[in-house]
Amino acid sequence: MEGRGVGSVLMVYLVLGLLVGQSTASFQTCYMGCFILCVITPNNTVFSCSVKCLKDCIIPSSSFPSGKDTQYFCKLGCATSLCTDLSSKENPGEEKVGSCVDSCSETCAMKK
Repeated sequence: MEGRGVGSVLMVYLVLGLLVGQSTASFQTCYMGCFILCVITPNNTVFSCSVKCLKDCIIPSSSFPSGKDTQYFCKLGCATSLCTDLSSKENPGEEKVGSCVDSCSETCAMKK
C-alpha cells in the first residue's frame, strides 16, 4: 500500500515538472516565432518587436478581464525594462529572454 502512495506522489511531481517546463517552452516558442516574423517586416525595429512579442506572449488574449491582470502587467513591465535588449536581428535569444521573463515572474509574485 505504501508503495502506491509513494508512486502517486512521484507522479504528481513529474506532472508538475512537465507543466512548468511546458510553460517556459511555450513562451520561448511564442517569442521566437513572433520576433522572427516581426523583425523581417520592413520598418520594424528590434526594440519594437521585442516589446510587441513580450506583450503578445506574456499576456494571453483570453485573460481579459481577470484577477491576474496585475500579475501580467507587473511581469510585462519588468520584462520590458530588463529583457528587451537580449534580442538582436540575427538572434531572438528566446532562451535568455525566457529566463529573464521567469525572473520577472518571481519578482512580481513576491510583490503580492
